[in-house]
Amino acid sequence: MIQLAYSLDTFYFLMTGALVMWMGAGFAMLEAGLVRSKNTVEILTKNIALYAVACLMYLIAGYNIMYGPGLSSFIPGLSFFLGAEHTADAILKSGGSITHSKMADFFFQVVFVATATSIVSGAVAERMKLWSFLAFAAVMSLVIYPVGGYWHWGGGFLKGLGFVDFAGSGVVHLCGASAALAGVLLLGARKGKYGPDGRAKAIPGSNLPLATLGTFILWLGWFGFNGGSELMVSNIKEANAVSMVFVNTNTAAAGGLVAALLLAQFWFGKADLTMALNGALAGLVAITADPLSPSPVVSTLIGVIAGLIVVASIIFIDKAKIDDPVGALSVHGVTGTFGLLAAGLTNPDGSVLVQLTGIGAIFVWTFAASFATWMVLKKTVGIRVSEEDELAGVDLAECGLEAYPEFTRD
Repeated sequence: MIQLAYSLDTFYFLMTGALVMWMGAGFAMLEAGLVRSKNTVEILTKNIALYAVACLMYLIAGYNIMYGPGLSSFIPGLSFFLGAEHTADAILKSGGSITHSKMADFFFQVVFVATATSIVSGAVAERMKLWSFLAFAAVMSLVIYPVGGYWHWGGGFLKGLGFVDFAGSGVVHLCGASAALAGVLLLGARKGKYGPDGRAKAIPGSNLPLATLGTFILWLGWFGFNGGSELMVSNIKEANAVSMVFVNTNTAAAGGLVAALLLAQFWFGKADLTMALNGALAGLVAITADPLSPSPVVSTLIGVIAGLIVVASIIFIDKAKIDDPVGALSVHGVTGTFGLLAAGLTNPDGSVLVQLTGIGAIFVWTFAASFATWMVLKKTVGIRVSEEDELAGVDLAECGLEAYPEFTRD
């Protein structure tokens, strides 16, 4: 029985990890659809390259920083590369306490760090230098994300306080949004985004079918993101728990989409597709903090509230002259924060005060470390392309290619 359970849980870990990896395609398609055609190749290059960079940096030391023995509950340790896999004798002698392969655990965790870094990509789109972004992605995957992850999932002080973050509304999504905010503030808005009077101008994306496909892919991948975070599926209790996580994840997304679409119709007089897409993602981000404790009805309500929040947040951030082409700050940061607070109320062991502590710790650390990293890059190699290259499109300037060469570029 031990061998069967170990094999089943390892296989489940690997397959859900593959679903999370597939979310990289979702981010790439979503962002490619929401930027202008002249910036498509660069956004695609960033998304696939950051995945590779994140995998390598997390392999070198990120995973060990996050899950290795720490110097204290605040300060993680430092070691390099992965240790040996569990031996068959160790697995059998564990009496079932070793539930899955160490390599499967690494694979599942590495696709999470890539997700956090993908959040940054969309927020800084259309005006950032490719190699500066990839340099930041390396630091993010090697140090910034693992330290915050150590505080909770690695057994650090947030875990000791009883912080609730089942699959990463804070560890992943708030972290990614905090890093993105630091970059956006130093980078500045896209040329032409704000007029002489300070009013924001809409800059439509080039391919809404692609953005919609990306959202569907992300929605699908989220079943691996949340479902895999249950870590086991090899007994009745865990199988039922995984099923509840899947249902709650799905209903939160559905509630978020419908709520955002209705609010957009009421607010703008039109059924705005981009708001609907972000509403679904907002519901997914919010329920990620705890997709197991609430009932499906409560999970739907969490998604509904997140969908309403994200529409208002996107408008507010735009009016504040913080240029975020894909709404990443609102989807991942604002609704991620809401989801963590909601978990403090819906989880039997939750505490709003502890949740606020975790939110503050993750935001302050990630924002400060990211701001410092972006600043170093800005002062050395620069982070923004020239005005001429930005107006022409970063595809040709950074990659020498066009995504749609048969069409006239906008």
